[in-house]
Amino acid sequence: MDFGLQPQPVSTRDAVYMELREQILTLKLPPGTPLSENETSVQFKVSRTPVRESFLRLSQEGLVHVLPQRGTFVSLIDTALVEEARFMREQLEKAVIALACVHFPEQALTRLEMNLLQQRLCVEKQDDKNMFELDEAFHRILFDGCSKSGIWSVMQQMNAHLNRSRMLRLVDDHNWEHLYGQHLGMVEAIKTKDAAGAERLMKEHLSLNISEQALLKEKYPDYYK
Repeated sequence: MDFGLQPQPVSTRDAVYMELREQILTLKLPPGTPLSENETSVQFKVSRTPVRESFLRLSQEGLVHVLPQRGTFVSLIDTALVEEARFMREQLEKAVIALACVHFPEQALTRLEMNLLQQRLCVEKQDDKNMFELDEAFHRILFDGCSKSGIWSVMQQMNAHLNRSRMLRLVDDHNWEHLYGQHLGMVEAIKTKDAAGAERLMKEHLSLNISEQALLKEKYPDYYK
């Protein structure tokens, strides 16, 4: 495989799937983009079988939409699914960060602090792709540190539409100081065991998408269902 995917051992099918999924989530393949088995197989220098299987898997996740007689397309962002995923994340992440304020391993706290240092660089460089990945990693570390990594994995199954909406927000507005400040405040709340403050910050942090969905939908009408 020569298309810059993850190192072995990774099957061709999984490599194609992961690359397509990343391109969809980072908006390199925007909502509504038509997808062709032939063109994708040529692009990745693979047979059509792993491409077809990847399209099916992405369709099951709601990232790809197959229209009979019309073709296969990157699915449009569904605001109802965005809100459903946001609601789920808010409830679970408030509970997890409250747990973190009771007990959080020193090693996990160090990982959060290192993550914040990298976020600071992304803010300065306006690196939206890495900022999104660091944001995700920050929240995952909270679940890992509270021994709730299984819940994080299950939660990801509902996050496809929400994550694209979050990525669109980062791309649309590079003023990320507020997001960074909220993450910084969460770490301080964990250190001081301020569960109420941590939950409030998490609720504010995950409510940003609600207030901005209408604006994003108005600005990018072709991206939304």
